[in-house]
Amino acid sequence: MIEQGTRQVSLKKMRPFVPRSTLLSGHKMTLYGWGNPRYFPRLPAPTIRYFDVAPDARVLAHCHWQPERWTRPTLIALHGLNGSSDAHYMRGLATKAFTHGMNVVRLNQRNCGDTEHLSAGLFHSGLTTDARYVIEELAAVDGLRDIGVAGYSLGGNLALKLAGEYGDCPHPSLRAVAAVSPILEISECVRALERPSNFLYEWNFVRDLKRRIRRKVQLRPGSFDLARLKRVRTVREFDEEYTAPHFGFLNAEDYYYRASAMRVIDCVRVPALIITAEDDPFVPSAPFKDPAVTGNPFITLQLCEHGGHCGFVADRNGEDDGYWAESAIVDFMSEMTAGDNRLPRAPVAHRAAGRTPVPSPPLHA
Repeated sequence: MIEQGTRQVSLKKMRPFVPRSTLLSGHKMTLYGWGNPRYFPRLPAPTIRYFDVAPDARVLAHCHWQPERWTRPTLIALHGLNGSSDAHYMRGLATKAFTHGMNVVRLNQRNCGDTEHLSAGLFHSGLTTDARYVIEELAAVDGLRDIGVAGYSLGGNLALKLAGEYGDCPHPSLRAVAAVSPILEISECVRALERPSNFLYEWNFVRDLKRRIRRKVQLRPGSFDLARLKRVRTVREFDEEYTAPHFGFLNAEDYYYRASAMRVIDCVRVPALIITAEDDPFVPSAPFKDPAVTGNPFITLQLCEHGGHCGFVADRNGEDDGYWAESAIVDFMSEMTAGDNRLPRAPVAHRAAGRTPVPSPPLHA
């Protein structure tokens, strides 16, 4: 396991990940995490909240508030491709964070969680403007001072890209980010997804992407050309036909390059935790060994031998259900938002644009 320490922060030694002995294969770990039913009796019913992130886009969040929420740390959770705020890892993370005394905002990306009717357009893997807007509203409207952002897979890329785009001017309330199995270099992930051994994953992603386009057209007739779906059999083909042209990218490869957190990972200036695995079926580990990651003192990297994609399931131990990454995120965020470890903030106005070396094109319907 490779670890990098965050800047001048005394992070308690993280409990190492010891995989469940029956899940030592990356595929087994991934599929178990994907399909194992989980129950969350300790997670209270959420408060529904909508964020108007753009003139033609609204996103839905499921929020769990502590009493006097403004006195507590807040964790914003971001799901992966075709996931939602109800994904098991979103609720598992929320349960652990809420039990630890945090507010939790389980945020749906645009069109996710049956919210296709709330936004005119699509979403892409590098569209950080929504999370940025949510941070700003929670700080300005709710008075929340200690905010962390944690994401899985696509959501992990968003969390890291957001931190990199802020650069030297992070939002005053943003204390830390965390990413589990982030698609740090999207092109390499899509290429890995196209391996024959990953057919099941790609088939599942493509099925859901096609279903979303059909629902969008049903709600907004004429918004997208359904005839193009006949040519789509892979994620890359979907992005060539829909995502890239919709957002003004030259093609899928241009989209992957510009939407990847790898472009700005060296600009991250808030404590960041990255958890990923060598045996992840479609997130190669090579980008995480790049000096831009390993040489950034703000990044704590946990590169595990096992863990699959967003799995990281260990043995149960009492009340610990074994989902190690969720516990690791909560421990990290708890320490990063503790009074003694808060990083100093300059008393200047927040600059929303931050540093964005490769900006995403503007949204259009």
